[in-house]
Amino acid sequence: MKKILFAIIFWSLAVNVTAQQEDAEQLHENAKAFMQQGDYGNATLILTRALQQAPQNLEIAKDLSLSYFLQKEDQKALNVIKPFVDNDNADDQTYQLAGTIYRRLGQEKEADKNYKDALKKFPNSGGLYNDYGELLFKNRDPEAINEWEKGIKMDPSSVNNYYNACKYYYYKRNYIWCLLYGEIFINIESFTSRTAEIKDILLDGYKKLFADPDLLTNVKDKSAFEIAFLTCMNKQNDVVIRGINPETLTMIRTRFILDWNRNYAQKYPFRLFDLQEQFLEEGLFPAYNQWIFGASQNLAAYQTWTSNHSEDADNFKKFKAGIIFKMPKGQYYH
Repeated sequence: MKKILFAIIFWSLAVNVTAQQEDAEQLHENAKAFMQQGDYGNATLILTRALQQAPQNLEIAKDLSLSYFLQKEDQKALNVIKPFVDNDNADDQTYQLAGTIYRRLGQEKEADKNYKDALKKFPNSGGLYNDYGELLFKNRDPEAINEWEKGIKMDPSSVNNYYNACKYYYYKRNYIWCLLYGEIFINIESFTSRTAEIKDILLDGYKKLFADPDLLTNVKDKSAFEIAFLTCMNKQNDVVIRGINPETLTMIRTRFILDWNRNYAQKYPFRLFDLQEQFLEEGLFPAYNQWIFGASQNLAAYQTWTSNHSEDADNFKKFKAGIIFKMPKGQYYH
């Protein structure tokens, strides 16, 4: 009889726990719908109850912390997420969220420790490298670029490291990596305000690269990959006398890819150059270069080009939309 009674009690408890888990999951789904609508007040209300029912649920805690953060209630956001970090029950996104909250609270020492601890546990997280690099850059620490480079090397599909590294190298007049990282960035993140910003940098970067002959011929402290890049670019100097614009850049970059493929592609496989070759083979390379440089050079002229070449522009858009661009691991030459 006692065994039967114990079994009934155990079963009742198990059913109750399962019901609570289901309720917490349903509350979480309801809250996410409010978050998608931008109604963070209602999301917070529901997520608080969901976390009470499932206090160890990391996903609920992350969304509740984020909801507080988006309402600028930073201390509440930190109070929710910190126990998961302190108890070593966190993924890399949790550390990213905690680091962002620390930074906005002005607690930079805590943020620094947070990122260092996180990267020991998640050494392949591009997002952590990017955020730590941003913290260092804000404090004018020259190590910032090293964090972005590590992010690119360890997690080449993580987009933000390319964005920050491109801008950094532009201001440091290192146009090789400014141009390469910038073009990789716009092929991963193709339709945002940041895309337009990097397109402007790319156009000006090419102008500055060819404006100073020393930049094309100075191979001091350059890697073999960088020397190969400069060697191919230096051969295009005869085109530059016509000025740098989408049309001349199409010619320069076409000749560059053909030369690269003949002499360096096997030794230095590089997905970005493979993509350029794809556009060449499809007859879409002029449209691709117009997409990158046209609006930055002259918006009215770009609109005229797309109007006069509507079929090419449409074919490019369709082809581009069908490509999910990712840089593979192992193609890191910096």
